Amino acid sequence: MNSISLKAALTGVLMLSATVGAAQAQVPPAPAASEATAPSAPATAPAAGGALTGPQVKQLLGEKGFTKVHDVKFKEGLWKAQARSGDGRSLDLLVDPASGRIYGEQKTSRLSETDVRAAVSAAGYSDAHDIEFEDGLWKAQAEHVSGKDVELRVDPNDGHVLGVQND
Repeated sequence: MNSISLKAALTGVLMLSATVGAAQAQVPPAPAASEATAPSAPATAPAAGGALTGPQVKQLLGEKGFTKVHDVKFKEGLWKAQARSGDGRSLDLLVDPASGRIYGEQKTSRLSETDVRAAVSAAGYSDAHDIEFEDGLWKAQAEHVSGKDVELRVDPNDGHVLGVQND
């Protein structure tokens, strides 16, 4: 590989690394226990950076027809909550803090395991393995560009990485 191609390749890897790092930095910090469990007035504006807060997640789930929403916690880059569906079933739900998409009831995915592997690779991760569909999301083990092993949560509709946790 000539020096110009090598320089272009390294520049691309550095830019991708910066992009992935910036995306991870947008994940809000875990809420205080009192914020996650205490009832509060409905919030109408998203938190700084557009990410949902715990009270906003609770409000969103209520607006979507879920009842008895409780145990709202921020973990692994996603909001987690327990609630009851319209037909009374108890559910564990996950909410993307950026888009407000709700996951958990979904039993099937538009994407195949091969699609998820490709999406994870396109997002800059390598060596994707142990890919499985669980709780309405794809989960995958992979290697970050930094060389660290991570566990990813991947959207079952479009393949974007929702959450990243060091393994």
